[in-house]
Amino acid sequence: MSYILNIETATKNCSVAIAKEGKTIVCNEIAEEGYSHAERLHVFMESVLTEAGITFKDLAAVAVSQGPGSYTGLRIGVSAAKGFCFALSIPLIAVDTLKVLAAQTKVSDGLIIPMIDARRMEVYSAIFSAELENKRETQAEVITENSFENIKEPIYFVGDCAEKCKTVLTKDNFIFLDDIKYPSAREMCALSFAKYAINDTVDVAYFEPYYLKDFMITTPKK
Repeated sequence: MSYILNIETATKNCSVAIAKEGKTIVCNEIAEEGYSHAERLHVFMESVLTEAGITFKDLAAVAVSQGPGSYTGLRIGVSAAKGFCFALSIPLIAVDTLKVLAAQTKVSDGLIIPMIDARRMEVYSAIFSAELENKRETQAEVITENSFENIKEPIYFVGDCAEKCKTVLTKDNFIFLDDIKYPSAREMCALSFAKYAINDTVDVAYFEPYYLKDFMITTPKK
């Protein structure tokens, strides 16, 4: 049996799940205003393993959310994942954070645009089909009333940017799913197993999270 430990720490949600053959067995998570990933992550790891009735030695791989997202949160999650992969000599799987967020959306038509808050009116976003096919790569962008204006089909927005984006994204085909705010390790399980099945892994020694650093340090244009 292929057990995979899934770690999601890219946002305020500290989330850990154990999956067997891509199916979530147990998930432990908490989203707090103040980041508590450093204190909670290892506790959550131990608790999900215990609840699943397995040990670290039973793991076939570790999957981690690769970003974009919180610099500190990503470093905590990736450092923990690397440590276990080194110690256990198992592969590391990197999963797109925005795809994990989009995977919570169950729709049959239109496009899904997951967004993670950056600062002011800036977000990290990507565009996916209802089947989670990538239609536009991850970008760091400033949201205005003209954003996505050329898309005529329904757009489902998910993420923690709803409140600020609703003020400018007001077209009739724009639909905000307010109950989907943060990516979760629960949705990582199927995505990470799909990568594991085709040996789509990353180099444990050299893998770095997707910070979008260049965007973060650039002075916004007025």
